[in-house]
Amino acid sequence: MEQFLETIPEYAKDLKLNLGSLLRQPELTEQQAWGTVVCTVLAVRNPRLQEVLLAEAAKHLNEQAVFAAKAAAAIMGMNNIFYRFRHLSTNPKYGQMPARLRMNVIRTHGGDPVDFELWCLAVSAINGCGACVDSHEHVLREKGVTEETVLAAVRIASVIHALAAVV
Repeated sequence: MEQFLETIPEYAKDLKLNLGSLLRQPELTEQQAWGTVVCTVLAVRNPRLQEVLLAEAAKHLNEQAVFAAKAAAAIMGMNNIFYRFRHLSTNPKYGQMPARLRMNVIRTHGGDPVDFELWCLAVSAINGCGACVDSHEHVLREKGVTEETVLAAVRIASVIHALAAVV
């Protein structure tokens, strides 16, 4: 990972510095931080960044957490498009129609439920789905997660998103 970080251009030095510090935010557990890396690096679709960060994340997460973080990226990749469309369309009929999309992994991911919600929120922030951001933030707050913790995950998502554009 250090070799990769050295390849980040000087104009993006802040991103490199932010990545290092954001992975040690006191508001997040190690699992929450690295799971956020996993789900968001998949969401930004940059193969080079994925290769480096997924390998590093594997050193910090067990298999089940990696699976759950990947599942969050996968399901939100679908849901964010569907629910963002419903939100953006001015036709109210779409909001009354069933999604008819399989979403079983939301119940069967096998990871920590709070962490999974946090990861879904981080991917939704990257994908720009306000309805999903609102929904997952609401669930997290109901489960006692603080605004500081939510924002800590979104910080990681923002840096991963920006890094994908420069590497």
